[in-house]
Amino acid sequence: MSRISVRGFAVASATAVTSVGAVVGVATGAEKGDDSTANVEATAADATLLADVPAGATAQVQTASLTEQADAQADAAHTDARKAAEEAARKSAAQAAEEKKEAAERKAAEEAAEKEREAAEAASRSAAAESESASADAGDFAPQSSYSVADVQAMARQMVPADQYQCFSNIVDHESGWDYTATNPSSGAYGLMQALPGEKMASAGADWQTNPATQIEWGLNYMNDRYGSACGGWEFWQANGWY
Repeated sequence: MSRISVRGFAVASATAVTSVGAVVGVATGAEKGDDSTANVEATAADATLLADVPAGATAQVQTASLTEQADAQADAAHTDARKAAEEAARKSAAQAAEEKKEAAERKAAEEAAEKEREAAEAASRSAAAESESASADAGDFAPQSSYSVADVQAMARQMVPADQYQCFSNIVDHESGWDYTATNPSSGAYGLMQALPGEKMASAGADWQTNPATQIEWGLNYMNDRYGSACGGWEFWQANGWY
């Protein structure tokens, strides 16, 4: 823009000089004749030519203004594009983080389920092993002339599955207190399980009156047949006071 300003100054100066020359020429021409007319016409032509200069300068200024506007629009578009790219990157990162979180949660749930399954299998194997270990029957015990409560309970632990023993013990506690010769004076119920009549226990052995192992075998079979298990029999006993 400084170049245009210098040029404009030069033009203005030339115009001023020409205008002065024209005035002088007019004055002189009055004295000298026809030459003054030519000088005035030349001055007018020069003035007409110089009058076009401001229009050219205006065009350059307008062009510069349009260039600046275009640059500003380009900068704005670039800024918008950058913001859009940043927003897209942010959303993509958020989505990736969410997917990673969900994958981690799924993996944790699967691992927890696998641990539960393994624990259940281990418990099942343990129960099976305990059940197998409690596989003695009445014939595995040598007859004795008498049995203590501890002797009878030791027999029961070997004959009753471990996961059923506490239920079995609860019933015997309530029925006879582990006395294999207990007799109900009014009903005649007899033995550990208070079988009524006591002769029913003969299905497990002829020695049902004197051998607690025979009574345990009969009582366990009875609970399994009638209630599905010793614990099933205990649940019924709790609800009804008998089994």
